[in-house]
Amino acid sequence: MSSEKNTIQLDSGHPMLGALPPSRMKKGKIVTAEEAIQVIHDGDTIATGGFACIGFPEEIAITIEDYYQKTGHPKDLTLVYAAGQGDSDTKGLNHFGHKGLVRKVIGGHWGLAPKLQALAINNDIIAYNLPQGVISHMFRDSAAKKPRTITTVGLGTFVDPKNGGGKLNPKTTEDIVESIMFDGKEYLAYKTIPINVAILRGTTADTDGNITMEREALTLESLSIAMAARNANGVVIVQVERIAERRSLNSRNVKIPGILVDCVVVARPENHWQSFIERYNPAFSGEIRMPMQSIPNMTMNDRKIIARRASMELKPNSIVNLGIGMPEGVASVAHEEGVIDNITLTAEPGVIGGLPAGGKNFGAASNTDAIIDQPYQFDFYDGGGLDIAFLGLAQADRHGNLNVSKFGPKLSGAGGFINISQNARKIVFVGTFTAIGLNISVDASGNCKIDTEGKSIKFVNDVEHITFSGAYAIQKGQPVLYITERCVFELTTEGMKLIEIAPGIDLERDILNQMEFKPIFTHPVPLMDQRIFLDAPMGLKEDLLTISLEDRMSYDEKDNLFFVNFESYSVKRQKDIQDIKETVEKILSPLNRKVYTIVNYDNFSIRPDLIETYTQMVKQLVERFYYRVTRYTTSTFLRMKLKNALVQRNVPPHIYESKEEARNALNH
Repeated sequence: MSSEKNTIQLDSGHPMLGALPPSRMKKGKIVTAEEAIQVIHDGDTIATGGFACIGFPEEIAITIEDYYQKTGHPKDLTLVYAAGQGDSDTKGLNHFGHKGLVRKVIGGHWGLAPKLQALAINNDIIAYNLPQGVISHMFRDSAAKKPRTITTVGLGTFVDPKNGGGKLNPKTTEDIVESIMFDGKEYLAYKTIPINVAILRGTTADTDGNITMEREALTLESLSIAMAARNANGVVIVQVERIAERRSLNSRNVKIPGILVDCVVVARPENHWQSFIERYNPAFSGEIRMPMQSIPNMTMNDRKIIARRASMELKPNSIVNLGIGMPEGVASVAHEEGVIDNITLTAEPGVIGGLPAGGKNFGAASNTDAIIDQPYQFDFYDGGGLDIAFLGLAQADRHGNLNVSKFGPKLSGAGGFINISQNARKIVFVGTFTAIGLNISVDASGNCKIDTEGKSIKFVNDVEHITFSGAYAIQKGQPVLYITERCVFELTTEGMKLIEIAPGIDLERDILNQMEFKPIFTHPVPLMDQRIFLDAPMGLKEDLLTISLEDRMSYDEKDNLFFVNFESYSVKRQKDIQDIKETVEKILSPLNRKVYTIVNYDNFSIRPDLIETYTQMVKQLVERFYYRVTRYTTSTFLRMKLKNALVQRNVPPHIYESKEEARNALNH
């Protein structure tokens, strides 16, 4: 790369016009990787797409690395990426791990790129770690030329300016995160970054540069990055596996419009696998659905014990996030226990529903309901859309803080951990109690024994790096659990509380002596459920779907509204009818006034011979307690049956198709 080419100014028009010779411009947008990278100037800011081992433009990264090693250019690049991209060895962002090639790196996760890690740890580059979801939103905000991405994500963690602002070494001095107040509430403002070059990947390109992603496992933030580069007068390079004729692609399948794309590179097949370990799995891209019975059960060990206890925190219809590693076991247990259809599993790069993949395919999923762009997934997460999240437990302290991002010279980075852990309605951290060399066994009676204790203590006085802030969780009133193979802790306003201990575990020897701080607890500490430790089905489905009658009924004093949730409830006996009557009486009798009532009958069932007795009981409750009542169910058949039975009892039926209709009817 000549020095003349390296000084081309970007403010006089599109850099493609000055970077490629006229003979190459005649070829159109389809160019070789070597030709494409000629548009990268020394000192450029480049953004790459990809998630872990999935969707990374490997062909282009290899070419940049080779060209740099031969010529010394491009050099002094600023690299920006949201999710970690690599195989923990030589692929992905490891191609950029050369001193001189990069000058500054702003990344969401560093653990899969040890060559980049080394540059940061050795103080060779300016290095930041910001939350993955924040960076994905920064790309979108950069496209719109917004000066900051404003969010609560990162408050109280190492990203907070009070705790370092995401800086990773002494060479990194510029503040790119600042605190700001709106309406009396604190936020963090992240400086957006103009992108000179976007390096992305798709499946098919037409000759106009329109890109589809039909064989990709994820769509990620490709569109946002492309827009950010285009609107900064930059260049968009996309790696694909095949070329189609102009205007032959289905426009609904185009993920990156051709108006944003400058260079299209057809990759060699070996550099365009679906992931770094998977050539192509049609289940990941939604082409086929995988038979779930083909998934093997987990073997009985510490990982399964932890996953089983964690799975007991699931609730019907929950929207769930599973982190990488230990949390992956929750999906396996949910499948084994037959409850996976009663929850919706998600993963941060945009997967909704189905069964998330693990290991180096983490981020992909089989049998998904939808795959959306990563910035939108984080919109959903940041806004509180997750009912519960299960994340790894690497190191915890007396304040409830967690560290999963930095351990001495080892730099992992936060990834999506901060976004997810701060905004899920409930958070469950899962991991072994100690690390390095831990071995346990369980006897036939379900008693747990520590055969070899781990050499590394994980529950310490103060964590080295705050990836999750216990104080911030307490401030928000967020429920937090810490589940291990031998005990369970809960975060309380008084501190970390030991709430369960495994059968067979000695409190003093196996727990208190293996911690740097003393948790709160009461004698005797309750035992963990014995079923967790027996190598037999736990019956989790029955537990999950069995909701007590009291939990199905709630009274809102402000609106004087009584809500009855009979979803999936079955009336099989006379006693069930009596139980309903007594429970309603228990809740409403003390009020001494009538209430507005809504009853959810979705998936409700009742034995035909009990309908008359049931509706008679309903009539009594209406006359005694209800000022006005509406009911709803999506079942046309049940609406008809209940309506007829209620009319015969001279009870106004008022049965609607949705909760909204039922609520609106009460207001008229």
